[in-house]
Amino acid sequence: MNRAENHILVIFGALGDLTKRKLIPAVFKLKRHKLLPEKFAIIGTGRIKLSDEDFRKKMLDTLNEFSDDNDLKKSDAEEFVSSIYFTVMNFADDSDYPGLKKKLTELEKKYGTGGNVIFYLATPPSLYGVIPLDLAKHGMNDQSNGKGWKRLIIEKPFGYDLQSGKELNAKLLKHYEEDQLYRIDHYLGKETVQNIMVTRFSNGIFEPLWNRNYIHHVEITSAENIGVENRGGYYEDSGALRDMVQNHLLQVAGVIAMEPPPSFESNAIRNETLKVFQSLRPMTSADVERNVIRGQYGPATVRGEKIAGYREEKGVKKDSRTETFVALKMYIDNWRWGGVPFYIRTGKRLPTRVTEVVIHFKPTPHQLFGRGRAVNDSCNQLVIRIQPDEGILLKFGMKTPGSGYNVQTVNMDFHYSDLKNETLPAAYERLLHDCMTGDSTLFARADAVEACWSFVQPILDTWKENKKIKIFGYPAGTWGPEHADTLIEEPGVTWRYPCKNLSDDGLYCEL
Repeated sequence: MNRAENHILVIFGALGDLTKRKLIPAVFKLKRHKLLPEKFAIIGTGRIKLSDEDFRKKMLDTLNEFSDDNDLKKSDAEEFVSSIYFTVMNFADDSDYPGLKKKLTELEKKYGTGGNVIFYLATPPSLYGVIPLDLAKHGMNDQSNGKGWKRLIIEKPFGYDLQSGKELNAKLLKHYEEDQLYRIDHYLGKETVQNIMVTRFSNGIFEPLWNRNYIHHVEITSAENIGVENRGGYYEDSGALRDMVQNHLLQVAGVIAMEPPPSFESNAIRNETLKVFQSLRPMTSADVERNVIRGQYGPATVRGEKIAGYREEKGVKKDSRTETFVALKMYIDNWRWGGVPFYIRTGKRLPTRVTEVVIHFKPTPHQLFGRGRAVNDSCNQLVIRIQPDEGILLKFGMKTPGSGYNVQTVNMDFHYSDLKNETLPAAYERLLHDCMTGDSTLFARADAVEACWSFVQPILDTWKENKKIKIFGYPAGTWGPEHADTLIEEPGVTWRYPCKNLSDDGLYCEL
């Protein structure tokens, strides 16, 4: 990782949770690893009137609370915050933007940043179409005639549906070039997601098998053991399909299913993932009824703790039909993946927090050993764990010691935690650095966002129009509605359950 060019980072929403928990700790880690430019400053913005010194004290508290740096030195933190500034502004008030521009001009002269600026929108999505337009109105998007580069980082969601996604892209592209826009998806910043490409394209043993001839099905799971917490109002208008599938999990599927790019260059890679999204088989209303299962967690007692159901959460309607769990079967209609089902499931209040991809290879054509074993146990699996305990595992059959030919499944695995001398960068640390260096490989492009919405929209429309489609309840602490098992229709084939209950005290997570 190389040092970025001199620049200023402007954070809209600098008093929010995202800034405190993720952004400031990530930028501080970049400084600790000597990846920030020599001349660098941060401008935080918010509606509360604060002096620069007041804001710096808040950011010091943030580092003490949220930094994962085991060797956090007070002197390092104080030096870091000395280049942090604050500007009070109402983001929806056009008259407040000249003040920001004046502050930028002053700091550009002080730090010699050459006009290079990153604007980070850590704000509610309702402002995504407001802030960039006001910045452009006051010329802060201008990178002509040696004025330095200007980049804009936007958090998901990128629209609420296909129509709003297209409208947001149109607004942004009216004033910004695509290479100025960085639509951030923190899942793509996770080391293991990036390693999927390396595993495939740098090893001669995997890529020849990575197709319909050898792969039976692909499974993508993203489970959370928490509920909606204090985000009930937001989640009511979102749901698991919008919150997780349309962005995070389809992006992961794109990396798994993409063709080898001609080069490891940003647009070459994003062109290939776009082709995957464009090849997703559109769902009819009948397909949605048959191939999509949605659920909602109910109250339960988990390891002695009483857990509230979703409809009991703050900000949630008592008769809510918002899904907290979704499982679906989809197909990628191209030469490589024709006929191979991809299964995706995600949910809240499941037994544990885990995100992983499982490549299920086809069974041997003739079962010489261990007849009667479940299909899942007799097939090789490649498990790519994205979080937690990042790593890769290959499951294969081996003879049990002793006479006879009894076969047991054994694991050959690698954990990133085994790399004692290597630091595993956090997702935001990696993605912020990529934006600073102008590498957009791990950021979503406008056409990819719209292609993903095009796949999801028929599901949303069918749910809205057909009230007879059920939303199944499931007790908190379980793996979702049992009806999700019906998506995998082949006898003996089930979802992989990565965690096994060993005691009432907790869970053991297998990798």
